Parts: sequence; C-alpha cells; structure tokens
Amino acid sequence: MLLNTPIENIPLTSSATKRRLKSIGINNFWELLNYFPFRYENYSLISPIDRLQVGEIATIKGKILKVSNAFTKKGFNLQKISISDSSGKIDVNWFNQSYLLRILREGMSLSVAGEVKFFGNTKSFEPREYEILSDENLNQQFIHTARIIPVYSEKNGLSSRLLREKIFRLIMHLNVSRTQDSIPEILPPEIISFNNLPKEIDAYKQIHFPTNLENARKSRERLAFDELFTIQLSAQIVRKEWENEHVGNAFVVDKEKYDLFQRFISNLPFKLTSAQKRVVNEILLDLKQSKPMNRFLEGDVGSGKTVVAAIACYLTYLNGYQSLFMAPTEILANQHFQTLSSLFPTSGVGNTVLKPIETLPSVGLQTGSKKIGTSMQRPLQKRTSDDFDIIVGTHALITKKLKFDRVGLVIVDEQHRFGVVQRAQLKEKGINPHLLTMTATPIPRTVALTIFGELDLSVIDEMPKGRLQVKTFLVPKEKRKSGYEWIKKKIKEEKIQVFIICPLIEESEVETMKTIKAVTKEFERLKKDIFSEFKLGLLHGKVKTKEKEKIMQDFKDKKLDILVATSVVEVGIDIANATIIMIEGAERFGLAQLHQLRGRVGRGDKQSYCLLYTENANEKITERLQLFTRTQNGMQVAEHDLKLRGPGEIFGARQHGYLDLKVASLSDFELIDKSKKAVNYFFSKYSVSNFPEINNRLEEYKTKQISRD
Repeated sequence: MLLNTPIENIPLTSSATKRRLKSIGINNFWELLNYFPFRYENYSLISPIDRLQVGEIATIKGKILKVSNAFTKKGFNLQKISISDSSGKIDVNWFNQSYLLRILREGMSLSVAGEVKFFGNTKSFEPREYEILSDENLNQQFIHTARIIPVYSEKNGLSSRLLREKIFRLIMHLNVSRTQDSIPEILPPEIISFNNLPKEIDAYKQIHFPTNLENARKSRERLAFDELFTIQLSAQIVRKEWENEHVGNAFVVDKEKYDLFQRFISNLPFKLTSAQKRVVNEILLDLKQSKPMNRFLEGDVGSGKTVVAAIACYLTYLNGYQSLFMAPTEILANQHFQTLSSLFPTSGVGNTVLKPIETLPSVGLQTGSKKIGTSMQRPLQKRTSDDFDIIVGTHALITKKLKFDRVGLVIVDEQHRFGVVQRAQLKEKGINPHLLTMTATPIPRTVALTIFGELDLSVIDEMPKGRLQVKTFLVPKEKRKSGYEWIKKKIKEEKIQVFIICPLIEESEVETMKTIKAVTKEFERLKKDIFSEFKLGLLHGKVKTKEKEKIMQDFKDKKLDILVATSVVEVGIDIANATIIMIEGAERFGLAQLHQLRGRVGRGDKQSYCLLYTENANEKITERLQLFTRTQNGMQVAEHDLKLRGPGEIFGARQHGYLDLKVASLSDFELIDKSKKAVNYFFSKYSVSNFPEINNRLEEYKTKQISRD
C-alpha cells in the first residue's frame, strides 16, 4: 500500500528533511497524512490589484515587473517587488529576506497572499505566502495561496510551508491512484450515515486542504470520531478479554473472615466516610468474583484511598494471598510502607493507630535502593518475598527477579495506565491477580471513562469530616515582601514548615538544566537574603535518590524549616507539620497540577495556606488563578482545566504521553458520547475480525500504548 511507504522514499526531499520528519514521529506516508493542521489561513479571495482595499486579506496574481533591494530609514533590509495584472500594479514588500532575490526574477508569474497596508502614504501589499506560477497555466493547483491553507505545528526545523507542500503532493498522488491506494473506509456504512459523517478519504483531503471552513470542521469531526471510536473499542476489547480471564480462586468472605474484616474496620481510629464505604463494597464485590478485578479508584488528596487499599489488602491476606503495592517513586513507596506498617502492627505495643487484632498481615518493602525488609514493629529476620503478606515497592517489583507464588492483589498508585507490558510481566510469573489502580489526580468522569474505559471506575467524592480546607490566595506583587514576613512569623510562632515551589519550565534535558539553575539560584537568594535565620533544603529532579531521601527525612524530622523544590513534590510527600505552600510562577501550572501541589499541605490539624505568586498581569491568567483560589473540589478544578487548557494539563507534563490525541478533544463530550454509542452498536452486531482496517487501527493504537508502558 502507498501509505505504508517509508518516509525515506518521499520524492524531491533532502536527506536532512527526511531525518527531521522521522525525528517528529513521521516514519511513513500514513503518519505524514496524520500530521494534522492546528489552524487555517483563508487566502481564497482572489482580487484584481485595482480593487484591493486597505486591511483586506487576499491573493493577487500577476507578472513581476521589478525586483529591488533597499534599506529603510530604521535600518531594515527591504525586498521590494512590483507586480502587475491587467487591472494595475502594486509593490509587495518583504523585510530581511534577501534570499528571495535569488528566487524571484523579473518576468516571472507570481501568486502572493497577504494583507493590504499603507507603506508610508502608498498602498502596498504585505505578503504572508507566495508561489511561482507556470507561465502557461495561471490557474494551476495552488498550495500556499488562493485558497484556505493549513497551518502546521513547526518542529525540529520543519516549516509549515514545507509540510504543507509534502502533504499536498501525497494527497494529489492519492487522487491519481484512487482505486488502488485510496484510504479504505473503516466504519460500517450505517454508523457513518447515522452520525452524518463524511467519507474517510474525503475527511483526510478536506482536513488538510478544505474547500471551505465548514468542510474542515466536518472532516475534523470525522477523524476525531475515528480516534475516539478506536480508543473506546480497544478498551471494550480489553474489558471483554479481562472478563473471560480467571484468578486461581475467588476470595471467600465467610463468617469468620467477615467478622475479622469488620473488626479491622471498626478498630480504625476514624470512621469511614460514606464514599469510602461505597467504594469498599464495590471492591468487595469484585474480589468475590472468579474474574479478576480491574478497578480504577479516583479520590482527591486526603480522601482516604490508602485506607481503602489497605482494607482490600487485609481481605486478600485473610484468603491466604499476597498483595503487591506499587508506587511510581521511592519516596511514595516509603510513605505507603510507613502507613501500612502502622495500620498492620503485629501487636498493639507502642502503636496508637490500631487496637491489637490477633490476625494481621506482615508488611515488607522493596525498592531500587532497599531490598526486602520488614515493617518497623517486626524483627529483621524475614528476607524473602514469600515471607511477607504485603510487599510495598516501586514498579521494580514486577521486573526484578522476585518470585511470587501467591499474589492475589496488585495495587498501583499514581500511574494512570498500568499497561499491557506490565500485565504480561505478571502473567510470565504465573500471576493473574485482581488489580486496583489508584490516583489522586482529579480526572473528570467523562475523561476517565474514555481513556480508562477498560476499567471499572470508583470515585471517593467525599472528604473526611473535620478536615480543614486550605486557604488559598493570589498574592499581589506589591505584597510579596509582607508575604515573606508573614511566613517568618508563622515559622517562629507556630513552629510550622513551608514548601516553596518553583515552576518546571519544560520537560526537555536542556530546559530541565535551565530549571535546575533557576531553582538553585532562587534557593541561594532565599537562603541568603530572605530566610537567612532558618534552615532550608533544596529538591529537584536531578537530585540522586539517596540524597533526595535524606532531604525528605530531614524535612519530616523538622531539621529543615523550608523546602525549596520544583514540582517533584507534586505527589508522594506527606508532612503533617507543613502548613504553608508558596508557589512561584503559578501561571505556568495547570489548575489540576496546582491542586496537587496544594495537597502537600493541610494534612495535619492546623490551618494551612497556599500562596500563589505570578509576575504575569494578563487578565485571563489572573481570572484563572482567582477561580482556583475559590475552588477546593479537585473534580471541579479538573473540569475547569479541561475547558481552559486541555487534557494534557490535567495529568501534567510527565504523564500526558498516553493522551497523544492527534485530532480529538476530551472536552468534546457530545462526540465522546456519540462514539461510545457507536462502539456499543458495533459490538452488538459485528466482529472486529471482519473489519481489517479497524483491526489495523487497533493494532496501531495498541503498539503506541505498549511503547508508552
């Protein structure tokens, strides 16, 4: 097929351009065709020169009368080209583009798109795009002018003009060889008809080179529909496969186990919220089934997800199975280990969390820097993975050469997609356990059901009673100094601790180093000039694990008053004595990420505060940050972020990769609903095996998911 042709075979293209195309993920003609424009310029008005009006955007076509190079009074290099048609002539002025003098010659026919403006007192033409015309055919196919043109994201030295030209030639080739190399239709005709969608091949042509903006909109809708249909169909297939799988045994909840289960819950030093009880019941019903649980648990920071997970671990233990509790970082793994160790002591001696229960699981820890060890209340004699009932660790748990013979439950925290690769690794170990994925990232329900459609969704949408809300303020520039003084007073009088967060500029190696330099410089300034009487620590992504752990332990042990950090503290840090978080460059963060950072404080019984600082006085930024100060509910924050900035901002820069949507938008709830209904209809009537093109799309999507896992 033409579309499978490697990009190396693209004609009339330099080797440097081919390398650049590959560097942005364009490896064949199909991927080039799927590099969509993000906006359009309308140059379809073709006007005689004598009818041009100042302020008008149009295309003119004519002969080049004169080409000259000059310098303006302000020192700009001016390339002036006089063009005439049958109605008149006009000067077209380029600035600082001397290379055009080697390309454009007197007597050539030229089409130029741009805006009519005054140059001094004379009406002239300010060009935006041009193309040289064949003398024999002034009505040839236009690519850059005389039509609605696509504008592409420019990456790695690839200009929008170059991309436009390559994609145009590819589409023209598809037109010539329509029967042999045409883009096949992937959907059944009744789904296309019912949803009033254009044909697939027409959608691809019109999204790149639309005859009008309405056709561009319809084409984008069709291809977005395809994308959402593929994602949701893939999720449905995984769900069906999961439902057909079986664990070794369904968990039994007889009277003896149920009594111990209830006793454990009643011995907790707090009452479960009604939302926690509902979620526990949902998990309990799952664990009693012979098919493995595959549940996604979402709950705001501090809503009590870890306790719910611990309850699931306890039921697993009562049935004679192990639980693996996996976290994305060693800091978070250590935190969960501490929490579970206090919830599951071997006796009540020296423990204020629980009253003693005769039957409790043992807790071990395994991370990159720590081998299997025991919980704090146990003597250090148990060393093998099989000796523990709950093993907490990073994802190294399933990749290291550890043997598990009786794992019945895997809990994954803060990794939104526990993917195909990880499941395969567990199966290689002979494990097909129940799976519970947890996140404190607030994700709108529609997004969760689209992206994580293969999982059953549980939401803890209620906070424990008596929890103090974090007071949030957008601090004006003129009050920065008084803000520092207020923080000093709080540290001295109340012996509290403070986070100061500096923004991550961008997640590239070069920009990360710039960020580290910036945060280090800010740390030195704060240490020397502002908070010289206090003890400060510095934390960023390049700090080595052992040093990071020491800094965090010092902060936890109150050896540090202030921790200056990048957003590495976004998850996994639980310091009850930290009651103030000051966020610099707050406009650089999405609202959902700000909410995650705000969740680092308010974990104790003292009133906590979140102070937002920005040097940007833009009205929209101020409005967005003020909205955040008034909103405490994480789900509402995420909904706002979805509307304002898109799905990538919900999950943060490090995690948005699996949301690599080319054309669909997760804020288009109506289209999401349409595509979901279409998937349900498809499943009720057809088999994927009878639709090779759908199967190809599913394989393509699955391959990308595996590469991200």
